Amino acid sequence: MSNTEKEPLFSAKNLKCLTGPLSHNNPVIVQVLGICSALAVTAGLKPAFVMALSVTTVTAFSNLIMSLLRKGIPSRIRIIVQLVVIASLVILVDQVLKAYVYDVSKQLSVYVGLIITNCIIMGRVEAFALGNKPWPAFLDGIGNGIGYGMILIIIAFFRELLGAGTLWGYRIIPESWYIQNGGFYSNNGLMLLPPMALVIVGIIIWIHRSRNKDLIEK
Repeated sequence: MSNTEKEPLFSAKNLKCLTGPLSHNNPVIVQVLGICSALAVTAGLKPAFVMALSVTTVTAFSNLIMSLLRKGIPSRIRIIVQLVVIASLVILVDQVLKAYVYDVSKQLSVYVGLIITNCIIMGRVEAFALGNKPWPAFLDGIGNGIGYGMILIIIAFFRELLGAGTLWGYRIIPESWYIQNGGFYSNNGLMLLPPMALVIVGIIIWIHRSRNKDLIEK
């Protein structure tokens, strides 16, 4: 490739930044990062989706901004700059949530603010954004955010469905199925407790590793 020829925006290398975190380099089930929020905000599908969207936004734009600034930041203060950038983005996201989805913002409580310390975000900025151009860094942030969010949504799907009989707050399991109404079904209250999220994460990791034997050998 000549100096004047630009690399395509969605070249194989750039697409790998976007798609890698969805499976073989997933931040939750491969790198085992972001587990705390996976336990705390997945009792319902709606807060899990909003958290996933929030983290994806912060990860993508913090990667982009830090990549743009990477050549002008002295090494000794890079962590401070990273924290300032990430904290600013988290504050913006938090204000948007309070303005447009206040009920979900209340459910997420302090966990939106704790995005600042999410090891996925700090890890991608430090490991990738500071050493790569803005576009690949942006794609890497989106990919890792989606990879994280995908696991949260899977966990929340099963926890809300089996624990409350609903999805996104809408009744899925008919009322007539419940024992108190003469049926045969009863919600599993354990699914709404944080330890069950950990159990589901473990099951997802087991299924993922069994389908990707190369990950076990690493």
